[in-house]
Amino acid sequence: MVKRVYAFGEGTKEMKALLGGKGANLSEMTNLGLRVPPGFTITTSTCNDFFQAKGEFPDGLWEEVLEHVKALEEKTGKILGDPEKPLLVSVRSGAPISMPGMMDTVLNLGLDDEVAASLVEQTGDERFVYDAYRRLITMFGDVVMYAEREKFDEVHEAEKEREGVKGDTELSVEGLKRTVAGQKKVFKKEVGREFPTDPYEQLKLAIAAVFNSWNIPRAVTYRRAEGIPDDMGTACNIQTMVFGNMGWNSGSGVMFTRDPADGEKGLFGELLFNAQGEDVVAGIRTPIKLADLHKEQPELYAELEDIAEKLETHYTDMQDLEFTIEKGVLYILQTRTGKRTARSAIKIAVDMANEGLIDRETALMRLTPGNVDQLLHPQFDPASKDAARSRGDLLTVGLNASPGAASGVAIFDADRAEERGKEGESVILVRPETTPDDVNGMIVSRGFLTQHGGGTSHAAVVARGWGKPCVAGAEEIRINLQDSSFTVKGRTFREGDWISVDGATGEVFAGVIETKVPNIEEELELQQALQWADQVRRLGVRTNADNPEDSRRARMFGAEGIGLCRTEHMFFDQEGEEISRRENIVTMILQSDAAAPVLRRIADLENRLEDSPGDESLLTELESLRKVADADPAVKKYREALDAILPFQRKDFEGIFEAMDGLPVIVRLIDPPMHEFLPPREELIEETTRLRCTGEDTEKLEEREAILRVVESMWETNPMLGLRGCRAGLMYPGLTEMQTRAIFEAACNMAKKGIDVQPEVMIPLTSHINELQAEREKLERVAKDVMAEKGVNLHYMFGTMIEIPRAALTADEVAKASDFFSFGTNDLTQMTFGISRDDAEGKFLLNFVDRGLLPANPFQQLDWDGVGQLMDICVKKGRETNPELEIGICGEHGGDPHSIEFCHIVGLDYVSCSPYRIPIARLAAAQSEIKHREA
Repeated sequence: MVKRVYAFGEGTKEMKALLGGKGANLSEMTNLGLRVPPGFTITTSTCNDFFQAKGEFPDGLWEEVLEHVKALEEKTGKILGDPEKPLLVSVRSGAPISMPGMMDTVLNLGLDDEVAASLVEQTGDERFVYDAYRRLITMFGDVVMYAEREKFDEVHEAEKEREGVKGDTELSVEGLKRTVAGQKKVFKKEVGREFPTDPYEQLKLAIAAVFNSWNIPRAVTYRRAEGIPDDMGTACNIQTMVFGNMGWNSGSGVMFTRDPADGEKGLFGELLFNAQGEDVVAGIRTPIKLADLHKEQPELYAELEDIAEKLETHYTDMQDLEFTIEKGVLYILQTRTGKRTARSAIKIAVDMANEGLIDRETALMRLTPGNVDQLLHPQFDPASKDAARSRGDLLTVGLNASPGAASGVAIFDADRAEERGKEGESVILVRPETTPDDVNGMIVSRGFLTQHGGGTSHAAVVARGWGKPCVAGAEEIRINLQDSSFTVKGRTFREGDWISVDGATGEVFAGVIETKVPNIEEELELQQALQWADQVRRLGVRTNADNPEDSRRARMFGAEGIGLCRTEHMFFDQEGEEISRRENIVTMILQSDAAAPVLRRIADLENRLEDSPGDESLLTELESLRKVADADPAVKKYREALDAILPFQRKDFEGIFEAMDGLPVIVRLIDPPMHEFLPPREELIEETTRLRCTGEDTEKLEEREAILRVVESMWETNPMLGLRGCRAGLMYPGLTEMQTRAIFEAACNMAKKGIDVQPEVMIPLTSHINELQAEREKLERVAKDVMAEKGVNLHYMFGTMIEIPRAALTADEVAKASDFFSFGTNDLTQMTFGISRDDAEGKFLLNFVDRGLLPANPFQQLDWDGVGQLMDICVKKGRETNPELEIGICGEHGGDPHSIEFCHIVGLDYVSCSPYRIPIARLAAAQSEIKHREA
């Protein structure tokens, strides 16, 4: 028979998959001898069986639960449902991966009128009993019977208003009794039956509700955001109640063993006296900080400190604990690995390694690429903040609950935030306090602002987990949800008004504050971690950079060279001298119909004469064609345009080579379809039609019609599969020769200045060895000519970009003319899937991902099974021909950790990505090495 229920102490922390994180850790702490209220856990597999049985308890489950209830009664000396010795329990969820606040809990289960009266007699504390009772009715109605929680809360709020009090603890005992009576009426009206008095019925219904909460919308939304599988299921924990609301010597709190915001060692947390745990997490009352407890109750603080050290040492990670003090006695209700900000995660991992608690490789595996990414997110520019302050736009300062900075429109409802966020707007979610039901809006929001709550409130915990800024407990603002506005210092902000939140300082500003990129050199713990990563990883990390500025930035981030320098980007910038470059390439294209055929024939004859140097007929034809070309105005303009472009390109390359002194630089020759340098076809048709109709400028009409004729002649049904890449180099004589000359002139010039230059020339879009061979031969002649002219001998390489499936499949042939391969996985993915990225993402691709038809967007995360197979074949075949073949990747996948892992597995030499992704790539490469070292 399958064991479905485990008493605390029967499990271990290694059993999270079966007992959930909460259940496994409750067992572990019980075994460690900590004061944990006794209880038992129903397994996650039972949850899945519950769903398989369409919401019915699997065979034998209830009988096992009853056995464990009996054992719990024997251990505690209390009996469920017995007024004389009543046992009260909590029923809580607990998934294998922490999902804070996303699923449901019921507290104080086992109370009814008779038990309540007996407890009053036993404790002499009516306030405690009826406060617990009204909480049970509210939670049971909301969680178990799916009635609206607000209906129950309204009864409680009405009683406080009737007595003229604001705080829960200020309400009189009579007010609490009236609350209980009123909530029972609400229960009957909303649910259609009396509140159940049988504690076993309460328990059975509550267990089913906890299992069902695995599939409530907020839990599903959270799993999607965190990538948690749907088939894990949740465990269900039944635990003896201890009460933090039994007076001012009782309380409930949350404690982290290190600061989850900045990672500093020492207790961080909050405590609410005379309260149950839900009050702390919900942020309904602002608690006191544990630092204040150190002064007020040093013995209790020392006990918490001792437990924190014991658990952190045992788990070798920062812990997030929930605790309750009942009449001065401390109980630990939960421990789990604490959610933390990016900065905190990095600092904690590095500090623990330096403290000897973990080794360096464990520290690296503790980090996520998201940690690195978040740490390098822009922060508010100090000058812009100072200007805002001087304008009077600093609205308030709340609690700095989660660092980071964001500007956005204020939105007061989670559903509207979701809607506007998905439309691309920058949203700041503004709420009195957030609850798990707000998670759909929190996912798309840039940051959060709450009027109430502290550093362990729901908003703060979620924000730190997701790396979003949060200002909590901004009590100076007054939120009006009815008209979607908040007021502060006499100013009113309505939905759609722009505000800015600084989660590092707690400041809230009106309007938009400018941001700046953090300086990675100032992030000492990150630098330490990346140095460790560099010592571990096998994969090199290069950058995609097209100008000296990006090259220098990439080098600061740790780039080991340039894996992709796109020369076409040097033509598209419309500022300054770049306009002259574009004009010249346009001139070249416009003259190509007339000039290119004769120039191609001349090049062909010159090649043939190398093989037959004495062939008189070839010499005669060549001499004749050269005279024709020299006299042809089109050829002259064509050549002049290329000659004019060369010094611009040379200057660009000189700056890049200087920035990358001592490191390899792969320059990709011109790649896009040539029509992209010309005005759009539709625009030209519209303009020429207008000029014809108005007759206003016949000279301009003639010019635009000439361009239109060229554009029409170049028009292709699918230009991305047309005349581009190496095909353009073969069809436009002198184009790639000019670029190669510019590259090698720049390299030689820099070498003469003492710069260590390592040029690698990449020929794009190869599909057949003959294309590559022809292009390489003519370009290598240019390279050798330039080096001879300059008197400089450089180590250089010629290679190709693998972006066509045929090139990957015939890599053994292609490698004969290549010193290196570089995978262009954007195009390789398009051609393998047979889809156009620009069209597919907007029309169906993202929908396919949402529906589970595709596991991920293949343009963001490399398709291991399809595109990956082509890459694997290419690597193996290429190295069969040339064992020294250098192979890398330069598409967007080069900065994606999942894709980097595959690149490591198949044996690439390096990945190349944008400058800001380099630290992520360095970490991901090290993690791939650690993960796959044995294999």
